[in-house]
Amino acid sequence: MRAVPIWFAIVLGLIQGLTEFLPVSSTAHLRLAPALLGQHDPGAAFTAVLQLGTLAAVIVYFARDLFIDLPRAMFRDPRSPRGRLPLLIVLGTVPIVVIGLLAKDLVEGDARSLWVIAASLMVVGVLMAVFDARANGARTLDDLGVRDALIIGGAQAMALCPGVSRSGATIVAALLVGMRRTDAARFSFLLGIPAIAGAAILEAKQSMAELGPGAWKPMTVALVVAALSGYASIAWLLRYLGSHRLVGFALYRGAVAIAVASLLLSGTVSHMAGV
Repeated sequence: MRAVPIWFAIVLGLIQGLTEFLPVSSTAHLRLAPALLGQHDPGAAFTAVLQLGTLAAVIVYFARDLFIDLPRAMFRDPRSPRGRLPLLIVLGTVPIVVIGLLAKDLVEGDARSLWVIAASLMVVGVLMAVFDARANGARTLDDLGVRDALIIGGAQAMALCPGVSRSGATIVAALLVGMRRTDAARFSFLLGIPAIAGAAILEAKQSMAELGPGAWKPMTVALVVAALSGYASIAWLLRYLGSHRLVGFALYRGAVAIAVASLLLSGTVSHMAGV
């Protein structure tokens, strides 16, 4: 693998950290960055390991929930709303595991086309705008049930298609079942921990040999930047959704989709660039 300049490693880490949690699709941005900045694509191995940075961010941000509040509630009263939440997270993770195994070849092959990414950005952006405009839910994490977890988990599985955005799909699904925006985002982040961890650890383990000895310095820099920007992204989005709708993200997705399509039509990038 070619050496990645430190400045470009910082850019990739920043993109990963911000777009992993904002509903705008990290895949689209990481695929386009090398072409737009005139850099060699660092490859799937580099971007796979980057997920470890955002995994660290979400674990640190929700450390109290994960290691104190939820385990305490689960052991004290597993039937209480908070006591049931770990089980709901597990149930919500099942769809992405099943579909990920069944559709692995498609997800890692033709579905990575930039045409697919552009279409996914646009379609989910439209759905996001429509459902968000109609959302007036007041349900919290304590109101979630098995049916809700499976619906939101099913939406998360759709994010295996590049361009959909895991956080975007799950937040929209949570709004659909009547959750208020901040709780929708909070459950999205908690639900994402097993999915992000599974993908990051599996892909990093498979790809580690491809990195080579010269990749460790830029990789370390990128991981730190991804962790810090990911943490900031989570904190900012939870505050933002307390008083704002998702329409801004929907419009941004539409703009990126048009930009990707324009780059493809002009021949600036290939539809399978970086694959």
